[in-house]
Amino acid sequence: MTVYREVLGFRPLELDLHLPSGPGPHPAIGYLHGGGWRRGSRRKTVPADLCSTLAERGFAVAAVDYRLSGEARFPAQLDDVRAAIGWLRSEVDCAATFLWGESAGAHLALLAALDGGDVDGVVAWYPPTDLLGLPGDLPGAADDSREAELLGVSPSADPERARAASPLTFARGDAPPILLMHGDADDLVPPAQSERLASALRAAGAPVELDLVPGARHMWTDAPDVGAIVDRSAKFLHALG
Repeated sequence: MTVYREVLGFRPLELDLHLPSGPGPHPAIGYLHGGGWRRGSRRKTVPADLCSTLAERGFAVAAVDYRLSGEARFPAQLDDVRAAIGWLRSEVDCAATFLWGESAGAHLALLAALDGGDVDGVVAWYPPTDLLGLPGDLPGAADDSREAELLGVSPSADPERARAASPLTFARGDAPPILLMHGDADDLVPPAQSERLASALRAAGAPVELDLVPGARHMWTDAPDVGAIVDRSAKFLHALG
């Protein structure tokens, strides 16, 4: 456990560093947990042994806590992720710096990379990418939601704020390489969220890959082979650095 950031008035923000064997430099991953921005921790990964598995594959992995929506409103979470990237670059002998997130963590990884972040690639598992459009992707969903807790207001009540917190807004041609992976049966964050971002990035000329996993729901529930998903994601980053 390492404290990577202290913000006056909040708990110290911590990360767990998992290092591969052998001397560096190593490709480094900042892993961002899910939980709807309001729960979860760096010690809850999908799958449970993900960080140790990635370390065995030669990555230095920092599993990062960030402030939850009950502690601070957006953009506090994004500020924390940026601070974690800075810590990685200064404290770890990095051959390349990547972000890997699932669900809310994938949203933050994408936002950090697209909105001026300095990373070499992103793996995003089932991310919310368009907060304003999310209720429309979920028939019957209320607009008073996890997104409202993150923003401090429902997305429809403040569209400008919702767009400022959406990776889709920042799709650009010079984005780092991005792998989006999403279950095609996800009924919590529908795959349309990843499809929309992939289309916008392709239109901008950015390097993006989208894999829809047949039958999989959120957190890879009902996925036929989670190990293959991890393998695909790790190989994507290894090819970059």
